[in-house]
Amino acid sequence: MLIYMNKYNNIYNVMIIKIKMFILCILLSGCHTLYIPEDFAYTEVKTPDFDFAIWQKITDKNADYKVYIEGDGYSFNENGIPTNDPTPRGVLVRELAFGDTHANVIYMARACQFIQHKKCTQKYWTTARFAPEIIAAQAIALKQITGTAPITLVGFSGGAQVAGLISVLYPEIKIHKIITIAGNLDHPAWTQYHQVLPLADSLDLNNYRTQLAQFKQVHYVGTADEVMPPFLNQKFVTDKATIIKVKGATHNNGWQSVIPQIQAY
Repeated sequence: MLIYMNKYNNIYNVMIIKIKMFILCILLSGCHTLYIPEDFAYTEVKTPDFDFAIWQKITDKNADYKVYIEGDGYSFNENGIPTNDPTPRGVLVRELAFGDTHANVIYMARACQFIQHKKCTQKYWTTARFAPEIIAAQAIALKQITGTAPITLVGFSGGAQVAGLISVLYPEIKIHKIITIAGNLDHPAWTQYHQVLPLADSLDLNNYRTQLAQFKQVHYVGTADEVMPPFLNQKFVTDKATIIKVKGATHNNGWQSVIPQIQAY
């Protein structure tokens, strides 16, 4: 009887702690509740250099694929110091993917997010976040998943640079369209604007602007985005008609009005 009561008390105490933590999360607005649909499966795609965390819904392997590429994640803390784990704290990109009704939808994290490969060091989410080996690994992982099927790439923040570089450097991957959200398409201009160290170990889409212009593309920019100000994309993108301004959107919030559009492509 005593053993039973102790077990009951322990379960009760754990429940009280969980309830208190839940209330604390609500009060501090620091916790994100993310519903993962049952038709999305988690997997890890391995490449020689890096592994990638993937959530995927594949219902028709003969259909097109819609691939959402995560942003730079939690690369720096509030004091501008590189973190030890770039796993994103926000859920915008996963929410976009999980709400997409296409037959085949992939949420693709960036290298070193969610899972740490032995080669993961801070340079790969700071100055080398778009390094040749990073882009090559993500392209290999993407090809493993999609094969020869046509793909629409959706890149958020730094994921836009990744989407663009994969498109121009790996023609064997059939990119049908590129969509960017608060995209970092011109990282030299971005680092200069914020007066931070350049991404010296990274590839640069500026060197492939002619090739990039050959792809169908749409670029969403937030008018209140202080992280990725709209004028940076307006200067970089050749066809200004492909830029869609989202009034009041910041870098991570205020995109609700265009979510149905993005998911419909």
